[in-house]
Amino acid sequence: MINNEDIVTPGEGFDAHDHRDMEIITWVLEGTLVHKDSLGNESTIYPGLAQRMSAGTGLRHSERNGAGRQERRPLRVVQMWIPPEELGGAPGYQEADISAALAGNTLIPMASGMRKYRDDAAITFGNSYAALHVARLDAGSAVQVPDAPYGHVFVTRGQAEFEGSGPLHTGDAVRLTGTGGQRITAADEGAEVLVWEMHTIAVNV
Repeated sequence: MINNEDIVTPGEGFDAHDHRDMEIITWVLEGTLVHKDSLGNESTIYPGLAQRMSAGTGLRHSERNGAGRQERRPLRVVQMWIPPEELGGAPGYQEADISAALAGNTLIPMASGMRKYRDDAAITFGNSYAALHVARLDAGSAVQVPDAPYGHVFVTRGQAEFEGSGPLHTGDAVRLTGTGGQRITAADEGAEVLVWEMHTIAVNV
Protein backbone atom coordinates (compact mmCIF):
# COMPACT_ATOMS: atom_id res chain seq x y z
CA MET A 1 0.00 0.00 0.00
CA ILE A 2 1.25 3.47 -0.92
CA ASN A 3 0.16 6.51 1.10
CA ASN A 4 1.19 9.77 -0.56
CA GLU A 5 0.37 13.28 0.67
CA ASP A 6 0.72 16.23 -1.72
CA ILE A 7 0.42 19.98 -1.31
CA VAL A 8 -0.36 21.63 -4.65
CA THR A 9 -0.07 25.39 -5.09
CA PRO A 10 -2.97 27.34 -6.67
CA GLY A 11 -3.09 27.07 -10.45
CA GLU A 12 -0.80 24.03 -10.50
CA GLY A 13 -1.33 20.30 -10.73
CA PHE A 14 -0.41 17.09 -12.51
CA ASP A 15 -0.71 16.91 -16.30
CA ALA A 16 -2.37 13.92 -17.97
CA HIS A 17 -0.54 10.70 -17.11
CA ASP A 18 -1.19 6.96 -17.29
CA HIS A 19 -1.87 4.28 -14.68
CA ARG A 20 -2.37 0.55 -15.05
CA ASP A 21 -3.48 -2.26 -12.72
CA MET A 22 -3.86 -0.16 -9.59
CA GLU A 23 -6.72 0.79 -7.25
CA ILE A 24 -6.32 4.49 -6.39
CA ILE A 25 -8.20 6.22 -3.56
CA THR A 26 -8.11 10.03 -3.34
CA TRP A 27 -9.04 11.97 -0.20
CA VAL A 28 -8.87 15.78 -0.19
CA LEU A 29 -7.94 17.44 3.10
CA GLU A 30 -7.98 21.12 2.13
CA GLY A 31 -9.07 22.94 -1.02
CA THR A 32 -10.48 21.28 -4.14
CA LEU A 33 -9.06 18.93 -6.77
CA VAL A 34 -10.24 19.08 -10.39
CA HIS A 35 -10.14 15.61 -11.98
CA LYS A 36 -10.43 14.63 -15.65
CA ASP A 37 -9.84 11.16 -17.09
CA SER A 38 -9.91 9.11 -20.28
CA LEU A 39 -13.23 7.51 -19.28
CA GLY A 40 -14.92 10.89 -19.68
CA ASN A 41 -15.21 11.65 -15.97
CA GLU A 42 -14.82 15.27 -14.90
CA SER A 43 -15.29 16.09 -11.24
CA THR A 44 -14.26 18.47 -8.48
CA ILE A 45 -13.21 16.54 -5.38
CA TYR A 46 -13.58 18.33 -2.03
CA PRO A 47 -13.14 17.35 1.64
CA GLY A 48 -15.65 14.64 2.48
CA LEU A 49 -15.94 13.30 -1.08
CA ALA A 50 -14.14 9.97 -1.51
CA GLN A 51 -12.88 9.06 -4.99
CA ARG A 52 -11.78 5.70 -6.41
CA MET A 53 -10.12 5.04 -9.75
CA SER A 54 -9.53 1.49 -10.96
CA ALA A 55 -6.77 1.75 -13.55
CA GLY A 56 -7.22 -1.78 -14.92
CA THR A 57 -5.99 -2.16 -18.49
CA GLY A 58 -5.15 1.53 -18.60
CA LEU A 59 -6.45 4.89 -17.43
CA ARG A 60 -5.19 8.37 -18.23
CA HIS A 61 -6.06 11.30 -15.99
CA SER A 62 -5.05 14.79 -14.89
CA GLU A 63 -5.44 16.56 -11.56
CA ARG A 64 -5.04 20.18 -10.55
CA ASN A 65 -5.76 22.57 -7.74
CA GLY A 66 -9.25 23.97 -8.26
CA ALA A 67 -8.15 27.38 -6.98
CA GLY A 68 -6.71 29.96 -9.35
CA ARG A 69 -3.32 31.54 -8.67
CA GLN A 70 -4.93 34.72 -7.39
CA GLU A 71 -6.80 32.83 -4.66
CA ARG A 72 -3.68 31.69 -2.78
CA ARG A 73 -5.47 28.56 -1.55
CA PRO A 74 -3.32 25.41 -1.61
CA LEU A 75 -4.67 21.93 -2.23
CA ARG A 76 -3.74 19.30 0.33
CA VAL A 77 -4.60 15.78 -0.73
CA VAL A 78 -3.80 12.17 0.18
CA GLN A 79 -3.69 9.56 -2.57
CA MET A 80 -3.45 5.88 -1.68
CA TRP A 81 -2.66 2.99 -4.02
CA ILE A 82 -3.22 -0.75 -3.59
CA PRO A 83 -2.90 -3.51 -6.21
CA PRO A 84 -6.01 -5.28 -7.50
CA GLU A 85 -6.47 -9.00 -7.07
CA GLU A 86 -6.83 -9.52 -10.81
CA LEU A 87 -4.69 -7.82 -13.42
CA GLY A 88 -6.10 -6.50 -16.67
CA GLY A 89 -9.55 -5.60 -15.41
CA ALA A 90 -11.80 -2.91 -16.82
CA PRO A 91 -10.95 0.67 -15.80
CA GLY A 92 -13.53 2.25 -13.51
CA TYR A 93 -14.43 5.29 -11.45
CA GLN A 94 -16.53 5.94 -8.36
CA GLU A 95 -17.07 8.76 -5.87
CA ALA A 96 -19.26 9.23 -2.80
CA ASP A 97 -19.87 12.05 -0.33
CA ILE A 98 -19.48 10.74 3.22
CA SER A 99 -19.55 14.10 5.02
CA ALA A 100 -22.67 13.28 7.03
CA ALA A 101 -21.28 9.96 8.26
CA LEU A 102 -18.09 11.67 9.46
CA ALA A 103 -20.05 13.59 12.09
CA GLY A 104 -20.55 10.48 14.24
CA ASN A 105 -17.13 10.22 15.96
CA THR A 106 -16.86 6.65 14.69
CA LEU A 107 -14.58 4.70 12.37
CA ILE A 108 -16.42 4.27 9.08
CA PRO A 109 -15.46 2.15 6.05
CA MET A 110 -14.68 4.61 3.28
CA ALA A 111 -13.52 2.10 0.67
CA SER A 112 -13.31 -1.68 0.64
CA GLY A 113 -13.39 -4.83 -1.43
CA MET A 114 -13.98 -7.01 1.62
CA ARG A 115 -17.22 -8.98 1.86
CA LYS A 116 -17.93 -7.94 5.46
CA TYR A 117 -18.10 -4.27 4.42
CA ARG A 118 -20.11 -4.88 1.25
CA ASP A 119 -23.19 -3.06 2.56
CA ASP A 120 -21.35 -0.35 4.48
CA ALA A 121 -18.42 0.90 2.40
CA ALA A 122 -19.09 4.13 0.53
CA ILE A 123 -16.97 3.03 -2.43
CA THR A 124 -15.59 -0.34 -3.51
CA PHE A 125 -12.39 -1.58 -5.13
CA GLY A 126 -11.01 -4.80 -6.55
CA ASN A 127 -9.09 -6.14 -3.57
CA SER A 128 -11.05 -8.34 -1.15
CA TYR A 129 -8.25 -8.34 1.44
CA ALA A 130 -8.24 -4.63 2.31
CA ALA A 131 -10.42 -1.84 3.65
CA LEU A 132 -9.82 1.87 4.24
CA HIS A 133 -11.53 3.46 7.23
CA VAL A 134 -11.77 7.11 8.27
CA ALA A 135 -12.71 8.81 11.52
CA ARG A 136 -13.21 12.50 12.25
CA LEU A 137 -12.97 12.81 16.03
CA ASP A 138 -13.91 15.52 18.49
CA ALA A 139 -11.61 16.11 21.47
CA GLY A 140 -11.50 13.05 23.71
CA SER A 141 -13.36 10.78 21.29
CA ALA A 142 -11.74 7.45 20.46
CA VAL A 143 -11.92 4.59 17.95
CA GLN A 144 -10.29 1.17 17.86
CA VAL A 145 -8.05 -0.22 15.13
CA PRO A 146 -9.71 -3.20 13.37
CA ASP A 147 -8.30 -6.71 13.82
CA ALA A 148 -5.98 -7.54 10.92
CA PRO A 149 -2.53 -8.99 10.20
CA TYR A 150 -1.42 -5.62 8.83
CA GLY A 151 -2.51 -2.04 9.36
CA HIS A 152 -1.60 1.56 8.62
CA VAL A 153 -2.71 4.67 10.52
CA PHE A 154 -2.26 8.19 9.12
CA VAL A 155 -3.23 11.39 10.95
CA THR A 156 -4.55 13.82 8.35
CA ARG A 157 -5.21 16.67 10.78
CA GLY A 158 -5.03 17.43 14.48
CA GLN A 159 -3.38 15.31 17.13
CA ALA A 160 -4.23 11.93 18.63
CA GLU A 161 -2.90 9.52 21.21
CA PHE A 162 -2.18 6.05 19.84
CA GLU A 163 -2.44 3.44 22.57
CA GLY A 164 0.95 1.95 23.32
CA SER A 165 2.86 4.40 21.11
CA GLY A 166 2.15 7.91 22.36
CA PRO A 167 1.07 11.11 20.58
CA LEU A 168 0.66 11.38 16.81
CA HIS A 169 0.54 14.75 15.05
CA THR A 170 -0.69 15.87 11.63
CA GLY A 171 1.22 13.93 8.98
CA ASP A 172 2.38 11.17 11.33
CA ALA A 173 1.86 7.53 10.36
CA VAL A 174 2.13 4.13 12.03
CA ARG A 175 2.57 0.80 10.24
CA LEU A 176 1.28 -2.17 12.20
CA THR A 177 1.44 -5.95 12.24
CA GLY A 178 -0.95 -8.08 14.24
CA THR A 179 -3.28 -5.14 14.77
CA GLY A 180 -6.51 -5.05 16.70
CA GLY A 181 -8.02 -3.17 19.60
CA GLN A 182 -5.53 -0.31 19.91
CA ARG A 183 -7.36 2.91 20.74
CA ILE A 184 -6.83 6.17 18.88
CA THR A 185 -7.97 9.09 21.05
CA ALA A 186 -8.25 12.64 19.73
CA ALA A 187 -6.43 15.41 21.60
CA ASP A 188 -7.88 18.81 22.53
CA GLU A 189 -8.11 20.12 18.95
CA GLY A 190 -9.70 16.92 17.61
CA ALA A 191 -8.29 14.76 14.83
CA GLU A 192 -8.97 12.98 11.56
CA VAL A 193 -7.36 9.61 10.91
CA LEU A 194 -7.19 7.20 7.97
CA VAL A 195 -6.86 3.54 8.97
CA TRP A 196 -6.03 0.71 6.56
CA GLU A 197 -7.07 -2.83 7.46
CA MET A 198 -5.08 -5.34 5.39
CA HIS A 199 -5.36 -9.12 5.49
CA THR A 200 -2.51 -9.85 3.10
CA ILE A 201 0.42 -7.96 1.63
CA ALA A 202 0.82 -10.26 -1.37
CA VAL A 203 -1.57 -10.25 -4.32
CA ASN A 204 -0.63 -11.14 -7.90
CA VAL A 205 2.58 -12.77 -6.67
